[in-house]
Amino acid sequence: MMSDLPEKPILSPTDVWPRVVPLGADGLLVSFSDRLGEAANRAALAFRAAAEEHEIAGLAETATSLASTYLRFDPDRIALGDAETAVRAFVTTRDWFAAPMPAGRRLWHIPCVFDTGLAPQLKEAAAMAGLSPEAAVRSICGTRLRVQTIGFAPGQPYLGELPNCWDIPRQNALTERIPVGAVCVAIRQIVLFSASTPTGWRHVGQTAFRAFRPEADHPFPLRPGDEVEFQPVPAADYDGLLNAGPDGGATSELLP
Repeated sequence: MMSDLPEKPILSPTDVWPRVVPLGADGLLVSFSDRLGEAANRAALAFRAAAEEHEIAGLAETATSLASTYLRFDPDRIALGDAETAVRAFVTTRDWFAAPMPAGRRLWHIPCVFDTGLAPQLKEAAAMAGLSPEAAVRSICGTRLRVQTIGFAPGQPYLGELPNCWDIPRQNALTERIPVGAVCVAIRQIVLFSASTPTGWRHVGQTAFRAFRPEADHPFPLRPGDEVEFQPVPAADYDGLLNAGPDGGATSELLP
């Protein structure tokens, strides 16, 4: 389970991070590390929420990646150089690595099948992590995972971080196609697939959870900063979860 204590970012001397650089004709990228890390991800989420609340002049859109926050500005309201000056001043107002997480985050409990043909690469991935399949399931389900970012496909969450033993590489070749709701692992992260696509990540579990719901008023149920706990269920429950609606038997509650 992730600690609530602040961590020092990887390769982050105080005179280097955060970095603010222009991105395109109307955007700025505020980066908190040059690689994925829990502390940098937390800082990016905290900075995004604070930037929106601060209402920086001309700010039109924000988004977070694994270790950065993107800010897009309306060029009819502010020149990019002036926006950069304002953002650089705002960045210095606090230690973002120690800032609190945004309010309104949710904790999701998502049922997941880890046996039979619904988890075709569990044994392989577990062996690479130095675990038995049973220990691998306990490790995954015993770790509260943060939605670090949404990407690759609509609504698709990258969840992390798993313990160090899960720092396993992607496959050398693609799996031709995996189903919606697939739980796949690599590099201490889990991706909960929102679409049926090819992938280089190893398929270790299967949910009935739909992370992309184009028919809904809010098509992305998971948001950056939310947390996820997978709950192991037998394969016999899977059809019932599919019939339980787009949550696939998942429940959620607001985090304090």
